[in-house]
Amino acid sequence: MRLLITGGCGFIGSNFIRYILKKYPDYTIINLDALTYAGNPENLKDIKNDKRYHFRHGRIEDVSLVTDVLGDVNCVVNFAAESHVDRSIMDAQPFLMTNIIGTQVLLDATKEFKIKRFIHISTDEVYGTLGDEGKFTEENPLKPNSPYSASKAAGDLLVRAYSETYGIPAVIVRPSNNYGSYQFPEKFIPLMITNLLIDKPVPVYGKGENIRDWLFMEDCCAAIDVVLHTGRAGEIYNAGGSCEMKNIELVKMVLKLMGKSEKYIKFVQDRPGHDYRYALDNSKINSGLNWSPAVKIEQGLERTIQWYKDNEWWWMPLKKKLGAESKGFWEE
Repeated sequence: MRLLITGGCGFIGSNFIRYILKKYPDYTIINLDALTYAGNPENLKDIKNDKRYHFRHGRIEDVSLVTDVLGDVNCVVNFAAESHVDRSIMDAQPFLMTNIIGTQVLLDATKEFKIKRFIHISTDEVYGTLGDEGKFTEENPLKPNSPYSASKAAGDLLVRAYSETYGIPAVIVRPSNNYGSYQFPEKFIPLMITNLLIDKPVPVYGKGENIRDWLFMEDCCAAIDVVLHTGRAGEIYNAGGSCEMKNIELVKMVLKLMGKSEKYIKFVQDRPGHDYRYALDNSKINSGLNWSPAVKIEQGLERTIQWYKDNEWWWMPLKKKLGAESKGFWEE
């Protein structure tokens, strides 16, 4: 199989490339990435000389580039996205361009070249917010509450429309909140870990009561793998971590694992329109494709903390640049 991975220098994309090359020795991967602030070539430093791996620099909105690249593959996994809620609140346009127009360009090329499989990576945030009860199923209506999630929901609807109209063999995967190695240090868990490693406080929105469903990145890669190979065209699959936690509970767990006191918690003004709770029902992917998350949250956090301890060379330059440019906002 020859796979096109878009956004492969990002957090989940780079981990998925490494996962696929390890599991499938006869697969070839082309990685198309624009190398925006969160697209880091260092994420794939260890495999850059692998003859099965090829990198192309560019944006998925570039019609001629995408047409050139897709002529040489038989499956596409689309990770490419602007993905930070706070950045979308400040400026929505880049999110519309990549998450909507870029997806449309990929779909048009997929139709033209009769690609065998198009896997679109979405997010649980397209569903909106939950109260204290229930979980989102794939049948829930889309009710996005931020420019980021609205752009992702629009991309999902385009994928569905192309599947229905043109018969494109497309599948949508909606994971819950991922964490693990190579995650950009503006995100909640790596921000906490790296702040604590340099003896800085941990910012927590509001009172830390918002609830998220956490999924270790290796489990996410396994879910995408099984959907790629056995998922039904035209379907949507949730891939949740089955691990709901209040943000403040997660902070306290990280503090405990790192031997730090709660004096490091710093409550900050809440985000506008901050969704209260996300939780995904995994029944469809579990019963249909036999996938469920394997890594428990404490084990996953221990592995993640150790990775950041061992790889200061990777995150310290990013953190210094982030501190200078981002004014300290963070994202779950």
